[in-house]
Amino acid sequence: MGTKPVHLPVLLDEVMHYLAPQDGGLYVDGNLGLGGHSGVILERSSPGGRVIGFDWDEDALGRARLNLERYQGRVEFVRRNFAEIREVLSELGVDRVDGLLLDLGLSSLQLDVSGRGFTFQGSEPLDMRMDVRSPETAADLLNRASEQELADIFYLYGEERQARRIASFVVDVRRKTPLATTDQLVKIVENAVPRRFWPKKIHVATKVFQALRIAVNRELDNLEKILDSVADIVKPGGRICVISFHSLEDRLVKRAFRNNPALELVTAKAVIAANEEILANPRSRSARLRVAAVRGV
Repeated sequence: MGTKPVHLPVLLDEVMHYLAPQDGGLYVDGNLGLGGHSGVILERSSPGGRVIGFDWDEDALGRARLNLERYQGRVEFVRRNFAEIREVLSELGVDRVDGLLLDLGLSSLQLDVSGRGFTFQGSEPLDMRMDVRSPETAADLLNRASEQELADIFYLYGEERQARRIASFVVDVRRKTPLATTDQLVKIVENAVPRRFWPKKIHVATKVFQALRIAVNRELDNLEKILDSVADIVKPGGRICVISFHSLEDRLVKRAFRNNPALELVTAKAVIAANEEILANPRSRSARLRVAAVRGV
């Protein structure tokens, strides 16, 4: 039975507090998702505020168009990765914008109904591409990469302590039959990791799935690229708000904000969700918001 995904944008009040949308402002939502944050940005910046929304997931962009229909004429939808924001703004004839939001999490659409293997619940194709135009799926990567390459991916992108053992099991299984579905991979991880090492709070395959998704979509490379260019995208005084969902992303954001002399920290520490939000939306538990402002000339 199909259900419409319920989209609860994380840290919404906190993002609006720091981004402070103004009438007439131009804002970039670098990971539009289903348009939850952008809808409120447009509401708060009425009647003249505008949003340029980026998402390389065609399904998400289609849903966002529907969800933001009432703001027609005030939203530009761009099917590109946020790493290309500077290039796209140049193509649109835009110099700089008043604020930038990057929500690095997966949308409920991707997790629950995309059918692309972002979740280990049930059995789905091992795809994991945010953009189906990308050439390599998670299955392609699992069946192609060497044992050492897989171990590195699981360890570096998933911080998985059992990376070598899991990689060895993957290679053993694929010799007999190619990997194709999420339940195959879950079973491999469950068999590879001794029970005494299973984490208590998350599924034993969580870190492996995270690592594969990051590798397939080059997520950290794309994040580094946009973080290097934010001061050229946002006007002096404008805010950059980044919501990350795992320590690898958060460390990149923290380092980029601290080391860029063109930026001034607005939040000394990462902002986390209140208990009330976590109860209403458990996915917000791991969210971390960091905010910086572009220094004036």
